[in-house]
Amino acid sequence: MKEYTSDKLRNVALVGHQGAGKTTLVEALLYNTGATNRMGRIEEGNTVSDWDDDEKERGLSLSTSLVPLEFEDHKINILDAPGYTDFQGELKNAIRVVDSVIVVVDAVSGVEVGTELAWQYAEAYQQPIIVTISKMDRENADFERTLDRLKATFPAYKFIPVMIPIGGQANFKGVVNLVTMKAYYNEGKDRSDLPADMADTAAAAHTVLVEAAAEADNALIEKYFDEGDLSNEEIRDGMRMAARDSNLKTVPVFVTSGSKNIGTVPLLEALIVYVSPPSERRVQIVKPDGSLDFLTKPQLDDGPMAAYVFKTTTDRFVGTLNYFRIFSGSMKADNRYYNITREVEERFGNLLVLRGKDQMNVPVLHAGDIGVVAKLTNTKTGDTLGLKANPIQISRPEFPNPLYTVALTPRTQADSAKMGTILTSLCEADPTLRWRQDGSTKQTILEGMGEAHVNLAISRAERLGVGIDTAMPKVPYKETVTKSGETTYRHKKQTGGAGQFAEVSLRVVPNTGAGYEFESKVVGGAIASSFFPSIQKGINSVLDQGVIAGFPVVDVKAIVFDGKMHPVDSKDIAFQIAGREGFKEAFQEAGAVLLEPIMLVKITVPEDLMGDIMGDLNTRRGRVQGMDTEVGRSIVNAQVPLAEMMRYGNDLRSMTGGRGIYSMSFSHYEQVPAHLAQNIIAANKVEEVG
Repeated sequence: MKEYTSDKLRNVALVGHQGAGKTTLVEALLYNTGATNRMGRIEEGNTVSDWDDDEKERGLSLSTSLVPLEFEDHKINILDAPGYTDFQGELKNAIRVVDSVIVVVDAVSGVEVGTELAWQYAEAYQQPIIVTISKMDRENADFERTLDRLKATFPAYKFIPVMIPIGGQANFKGVVNLVTMKAYYNEGKDRSDLPADMADTAAAAHTVLVEAAAEADNALIEKYFDEGDLSNEEIRDGMRMAARDSNLKTVPVFVTSGSKNIGTVPLLEALIVYVSPPSERRVQIVKPDGSLDFLTKPQLDDGPMAAYVFKTTTDRFVGTLNYFRIFSGSMKADNRYYNITREVEERFGNLLVLRGKDQMNVPVLHAGDIGVVAKLTNTKTGDTLGLKANPIQISRPEFPNPLYTVALTPRTQADSAKMGTILTSLCEADPTLRWRQDGSTKQTILEGMGEAHVNLAISRAERLGVGIDTAMPKVPYKETVTKSGETTYRHKKQTGGAGQFAEVSLRVVPNTGAGYEFESKVVGGAIASSFFPSIQKGINSVLDQGVIAGFPVVDVKAIVFDGKMHPVDSKDIAFQIAGREGFKEAFQEAGAVLLEPIMLVKITVPEDLMGDIMGDLNTRRGRVQGMDTEVGRSIVNAQVPLAEMMRYGNDLRSMTGGRGIYSMSFSHYEQVPAHLAQNIIAANKVEEVG
């Protein structure tokens, strides 16, 4: 691949709902630029974007693919981001590092959850948005209906068709360019005269386009008011300004069919015209003192070096690949760069440009380009690479909390030794994936955004050489007391020779919100002060193991108020045992209960499904905290026990046909209802016996 300077680069993310046609559209763009000699098909598992074995098996994109195109002396870096909502981390990082977001909307299904999620992230990063309405060749495809739905869903934006379809569904033949007022059939390389039956429709749409172009610039709007029209070049200039400025909220709309390769060349031409070169990008940085600032345009080769790592992959044969976007400065192969985030130097070997899985070596990458480097030692997703003399760190995105958890068990002793290292590697590559040891349940927990996300991580761990079995994780209950309870416990053991003797009288009382505390109120030397640490040690041994169901004890105060000792037989182990068993008895007397974690849940669904969601929340012991409505969608905020939310993502997808999303975060602990607590206690006692 030839060398491209910043002014000849364009960076775009192709985003949208799962199945909207993004990967198929990329295949058509590759074919039209000569990068491939035939278009791949998802069904045949031979697309450039979805090259991973898991993607071929599932038939959907699971991670962001880098696909550079060479067209009209420009390089267009396309990031084909997954539309499945489990992979929000990939989507968010892709939008973070490009200069414009191409939202692909299915002409049959219209605006979907994935469309809105991508739009939300594009807004968060103040990215300009372009829409392409895809699959116009499909049965029930409707350009006007989809356009109306976009306008209704995002009322703050002006949707301005630049292309409109010639025909529709099985008769979709090409597009009309509303700037030139010419027809472009099939892929759109050659222009033709406008079909006579579309003259009025095209004229009306042309007027809307001219007005939008005029509104982008004061000089243009003055000319439009004076003369009533603009030249083709002025329309193009006005729309260029509008499309490149996110504050103007003007969205150029195109129409395509990836599978039939219709309308794709005009889209390629538009990516050069309507997408800003990377030199125009402003990016948020973290200064050495921790304050936030912006690296303002222009971003040039001689600017301060700053490259952000937005994706990391690990393969047992290829090793680690780090994908990065150079926001400022340039990078050369066989050089050393400084990892500003981790404060270590990294040696770069070959600089790579990837097209799917195909690697191409390049000697240099200029400001704004996207590249890949292999086998860095310490660099992870979210790190910034630069120069030690002028450390500029790109700010990291904030990622949503995990929604789906599994408990992990290594299959063999060898797997056990490797599991932690492999899981850490996978989680460092994917910021929405986390693993931890849960002290409450004594389980190894892997957390992600959904079942597909977690299953993919398990699959990748297996390919890296670790066998892992999964199970439903236990709920991290806790044990506490609701009233005061006391007992006197005597430990006496005589087996010949020196015996063991200790008697402890203690009281257990609630200590809400203050954790565990120990206090002595023994007077008159009934127990020597040297034995109090022994009593504490005995009680401490119970706190992690629990009393009634094997869960950690919290928010209790143990008060030792009396006891007895023997001048010969009293010793450390005796008071440990007396403290331990006495605490257990007093705990039972003090109204022992289970506490369960309560989650704050935010659910977003189409308005017509609100009743089903509310009814389902009632069955899950949910308490609705509030409801809101946003353009055809209902938002429910509720408090729900974690025990009822363990596989909610799967249930929500079934109830809403994939049209609902939710987020979840920990709120607090509260008491488990008695009738449920009995079953939990019984189940855990059976487990202990087993």
